[in-house]
Amino acid sequence: QVQLVESGGGLVQAGGSLRLSCAASEGTYSSYNMGWFRQAPEKEREFVAAISRDGGRTYSSDSVKGRFTISRDNAKNTVYLQMNSLISEDTSVYYCAASETYGLFIEADRYDYWGQGTQVTVSS
Repeated sequence: QVQLVESGGGLVQAGGSLRLSCAASEGTYSSYNMGWFRQAPEKEREFVAAISRDGGRTYSSDSVKGRFTISRDNAKNTVYLQMNSLISEDTSVYYCAASETYGLFIEADRYDYWGQGTQVTVSS
């Protein structure tokens, strides 16, 4: 079972940037497709971006396309979310997730393991 730990969240002004990291405990990390989700207070968890096992394929939600970039470094067992041009609507707790199933998924229930989340707050 893989354990995921997110980091890099914080408070940033609108228009600024943050890079989130998600480190995995397991050496077979490269066998997982990875995703980022976010959840704001009193809202449902929302898909942000996903990346394939080898990093060759990515998919992002329309709300972040062109502003956020997902990437991974399998040698470091880490997936990243580079967030640029942040807006107040991006304020959420951000979670990374790992899926054992082949493919890129936007549904949270397709992911098998989750991190504890990291808070991102964008001030306007």
